[in-house]
Amino acid sequence: MKIVFQHSRTLPVLGYGGIERIIFWHMVELARLGHQVVLIGHPESKVCDYGIELIACTDGDPTKWEKLVPLDADIVHLSYNYRLPGNIPTIATVHGNGQMGEIFIKNSVFVSKKHAEIHGSNQFVHNAIDLNEYPYEPKKYTNDEKKWEQFLFLAKASWRVKNLAHAAKACRKTKKHLHVAGGRWWGLSRYIHNHGIIGGDEKMQIMRSSDAMIFPVRWHEPFGIAVIEAMSQGLPVIGSPYGSLPEIISTDTGFIVKNYQELVSVLKNPVKTFDPKIIRKHVEDNFGIRKHAESYLVLYEKVIKGMELNQKEPTYQFNVRAQDLLPF
Repeated sequence: MKIVFQHSRTLPVLGYGGIERIIFWHMVELARLGHQVVLIGHPESKVCDYGIELIACTDGDPTKWEKLVPLDADIVHLSYNYRLPGNIPTIATVHGNGQMGEIFIKNSVFVSKKHAEIHGSNQFVHNAIDLNEYPYEPKKYTNDEKKWEQFLFLAKASWRVKNLAHAAKACRKTKKHLHVAGGRWWGLSRYIHNHGIIGGDEKMQIMRSSDAMIFPVRWHEPFGIAVIEAMSQGLPVIGSPYGSLPEIISTDTGFIVKNYQELVSVLKNPVKTFDPKIIRKHVEDNFGIRKHAESYLVLYEKVIKGMELNQKEPTYQFNVRAQDLLPF
């Protein structure tokens, strides 16, 4: 199958980049599975080393890159909402929440069940990570041998919906240490440690040195790749009940807390212990890039045969903005 992608940023990304990393991992896995993968993208992209053909295009203007789509392409896979003219089968992954009144193409795929539901769809493929980039180093202790003292906040700190405010407040109240990776907390406390926007080995070391991750988002999180990144290192996750989190966080991998008081209670006394190996296995079984790619191949076949993935055009279902804060 000849599968064409279009992305304007350099791939693979060298530092932070959530969507870009998923796109890249997906393309690489498709190539591993024997498919012909083409990227119409930035000329400095280093994808050829991974068996991916690069068609250089520095301009993200669709009137420019559309003309570069090979005539023998079986399908075009986009990572944004766009109606490609012509007869080439097209599928689009929707990574974020829509705007009020936004209408998506019928062959849209969302990144979690809840994400699909709030856009009037039932088509989703969970995001995933390439576990080759997340080697697991078993912890030298179990949770019943050491109390939780070091917590991780891995998200864009400046974005209010990610709710660093309550994570930091809870850690200060319970005198626990919080490591903020993805920006900084603008306050003074010996319990809050700012690491900025980081990636690579530095991020891995902070994850491995933490006891659990706090992710108390106040919006319908489309997926939350940071959650499975942390879980890949055996970390339990304490999350809010919004968006995809109840799909990702099981009783064996963390807690769902409904409000600040419940978050404080869990930090003081986790009630139960978790096995890091089981948490890692949860990611391997459910959120590896191979399963992700194989799920998309099934959808590619349907679209190539002329089927529409959604009976009607998906659209954001609420009359309030997705980024308006939910209660916590």
